Amino acid sequence: MGIRQGGTRTAAAPERLDAAAVHAQVQHRWDVFLRWGPYVLLGFTAVLMVATAGMLLESTAERWAAAGLVAAGFALQVWWSAAGRGAGCPSPAGSVYYWARWAIGFTLSWLDPFAAFYAVLGYFGAERLLPRRLVPLGLFASAVTMAGTQSGGFPPKDLGQLGLFAAVLAVHIALIYVFGQLALHEEKRATVHMAAIAELEETNARLQQALDENAALHAQLLVQAREAGVADERRRLAAEIHDTIAQGLTGIIAQLQVVSNAADPALAEQHLSRASALARHSLGEARRSVQNLGPAALEHHALPEALRQTVTEWAERTGVRAQFTVTGAAEPLHDEIEATLLRIAQEALSNADRHARAGRVGVTLSYMAGEVALDVRDDGRGFDPRSVPPRHGSGGFGLDGMRARAERVAGAVTVESERGQGTAVSARVPLLRHDQ
Repeated sequence: MGIRQGGTRTAAAPERLDAAAVHAQVQHRWDVFLRWGPYVLLGFTAVLMVATAGMLLESTAERWAAAGLVAAGFALQVWWSAAGRGAGCPSPAGSVYYWARWAIGFTLSWLDPFAAFYAVLGYFGAERLLPRRLVPLGLFASAVTMAGTQSGGFPPKDLGQLGLFAAVLAVHIALIYVFGQLALHEEKRATVHMAAIAELEETNARLQQALDENAALHAQLLVQAREAGVADERRRLAAEIHDTIAQGLTGIIAQLQVVSNAADPALAEQHLSRASALARHSLGEARRSVQNLGPAALEHHALPEALRQTVTEWAERTGVRAQFTVTGAAEPLHDEIEATLLRIAQEALSNADRHARAGRVGVTLSYMAGEVALDVRDDGRGFDPRSVPPRHGSGGFGLDGMRARAERVAGAVTVESERGQGTAVSARVPLLRHDQ
């Protein structure tokens, strides 16, 4: 009683439904009921009144009055269906329709209590038809009609029936209050629910926008990563060329300079042989670099042997005494780790030859727990690491190149040097085994 159409609750659907769609579906069902329900209930009332006419409608005048009221109710409903059925808010036409329908229902109930089936319509849609201040009055008027039919009909025949009428009316009023409060609560909850739905839709829209922006950013990052990878690969290729062809050509030039200044044919022949051997080695390194950019010395030897061979050949070429030492248990390392350490050693030896004027060089490869260290020490003239001039076009990759190589494999290179005290280059890289 006094039930608002917004308070109706639907059964849980087996599939997931949109809350706004469910709310719209409930409203649609109420519209269907308020449109066709009065016709059905009026027709059912008419059938009952015909069936009970012999008992309840004793005179012909009462029967004609009942028939006229049913016809009037039908005409009223046709008018309302054409004029104001779609109205979702109170209006003067709605008030006229509500009170005219109540009057027809009350009069029919006076003639025949079975007309309560039609009069009960006063409990439905009052909030749609009447102004808010008149809704309680409309519900009370409908409660009077229902209480009268349920207590024996109008008018009460004695005090007992009047008391029964008052008691039933009190029950109806209590039910109107209870259901009114429930409807108000449901209305507030529906309002909150719809506000939450609107906020959720807005949040979803913002989330979709963020996802679109994230996708665009991801694509941009991929492009930048690709460009950075290309740049890094170019730097790596330049370093590989420097460590192979450039160093080989440097050694060849040094040998040929000795030959040009040598008066002894045997000494010149010896240096020419070294230059020829170095040229062949450099050619092999160049071919190897083109194929897979890996040091040729590592193709057939493990890192310790490759370093030993590199140090020995460097000592023979430069005439500087060099010693290679391995500490710890040697293990096969990842190809990139081995290539990085060998290239750092080659660069450090090349720097010692060009700049240090050393008389002795020591190279140590140390296998430790989770780390591999390469130390190259010389007793040359040393330098101030803080005043290293920037690399120019004719120079090598030097300290920057060594650091860049180590950083590519999550390692680091440190340099300790003082003028007149020699230089120590130390590279630390993770111990990544060949199968990792």
